[in-house]
Amino acid sequence: MRVVVTGGAGFIGSHLVEKLVSRGFEVVVLDNLSSGSLENLSSVIDRVELKIGDVKDLKTCLEVFRGADIVYHLAANPEVRVSTVEPRVHFDENVRATFTVAEAIRMLGSVKTVVFASSSTVYGDAQVIPTPEEHPLRPISVYGASKAAAELLLYSYSQLYGVRVVVLRYANIVGPRTRHGVIYDFLVKLSKNRNQLEVLGDGRQKKSYLYVDDAVEATLLAVENSTHSFSVYNIGNEDWVEVDSIAKIVCEVLGLKPEIVHVGGTPDGRGWPGDVKFMLLSVERIKSLGWKPKYTSAEAVRLTAHALSRELNLR
Repeated sequence: MRVVVTGGAGFIGSHLVEKLVSRGFEVVVLDNLSSGSLENLSSVIDRVELKIGDVKDLKTCLEVFRGADIVYHLAANPEVRVSTVEPRVHFDENVRATFTVAEAIRMLGSVKTVVFASSSTVYGDAQVIPTPEEHPLRPISVYGASKAAAELLLYSYSQLYGVRVVVLRYANIVGPRTRHGVIYDFLVKLSKNRNQLEVLGDGRQKKSYLYVDDAVEATLLAVENSTHSFSVYNIGNEDWVEVDSIAKIVCEVLGLKPEIVHVGGTPDGRGWPGDVKFMLLSVERIKSLGWKPKYTSAEAVRLTAHALSRELNLR
């Protein structure tokens, strides 16, 4: 089976590509390398077809998607905070890019399935925790709104043009190669100042973290078992962890005991405007397919801190 992974040189994308290759799929990677890296694909670079190009370009998508059975659409700008100052970035990289992907698939008429990497941020400040897939979409960031808009766009294409769509609402996915998020930010800060660690907000923000290997396994299981024209799965952990606890874990991994200082944030303790303070997804739907995370949120954070500290030469 021939599959395309947009954003396949990125963090989650590269791990997904490795797993697809190991399972015998013919894999094409489409990436403009704006945030991804060929180094991420070093273990499989000779076993994939690599296309350097922008997913927002219709001609490129038509060329790359031709002959594919499945398109995993992971290309996006992952920085939620960007939308507070440059909202158009997320419109372009999430909404316009997804429209282009959908249009290429419609025009070709041969791609059977599109898998979309959505986000827990579509729920905003959820009224129900753990949050089920049926919860209303009420994003409080432009990033979350762009993901929700892309979901709705794909839903309409599934109904009008017969394309099977699988939406995956990821929690915080962490692991080797990630270059954004709180763990990476803490490591970068400590590399510059080993005596003090600044934490945005009150440190009591509490969220679910899932190790990337667990996320990839859940992704493939969801795709293999989805029979409806439009399916949605939360992909997250069964527990959560506070930001202050993450700071402690990162410091322990580096063997440091810096002063923890809470700075900036919002009056109610968020890290920045639009930051969801509490996030824990219900994962009963994906668990019903036989999946279960191997690592807790704290274990995923610790494994990631160890991996990134080696990658960044901090130990």
